[in-house]
Amino acid sequence: MRLPFEPPGPEAKVFVISVAAELSGLHPQTLRTYDRLGLVSPGRAGGGARRYSLHDVALLRDVARLSAEGLGLEGIRRVLDLEQQVSTLQEQVVALSDELALARAALLQTPNLPVHVPHADAQMVLWRRPRRR
Repeated sequence: MRLPFEPPGPEAKVFVISVAAELSGLHPQTLRTYDRLGLVSPGRAGGGARRYSLHDVALLRDVARLSAEGLGLEGIRRVLDLEQQVSTLQEQVVALSDELALARAALLQTPNLPVHVPHADAQMVLWRRPRRR
């Protein structure tokens, strides 16, 4: 029995340099230069040949666009690093927002419990959940 075909994801390193160059609109030598400079990090096949993913091709297009807008390679590297940091922070904001929403929902479901006061002379503060408007 044959399993259904599942196409590779955007991170799968499947394109040889000539295909990645054509998809990105860049010359293969430019891709080699960007690899040496660390702007893009293709995978390597068994013989050492570069393999690019869809994500790499999109990154190469971004590099080409930024270069056409007049940024130097060091500026491009900085922009790409900052975009990655922003993306990571946005993912963290979403995760923390979800966690906060779950905590708020749990708090609304938690009844006030009796509180044990260990000493007779201890002060007690009563708390009452604020009413929702």
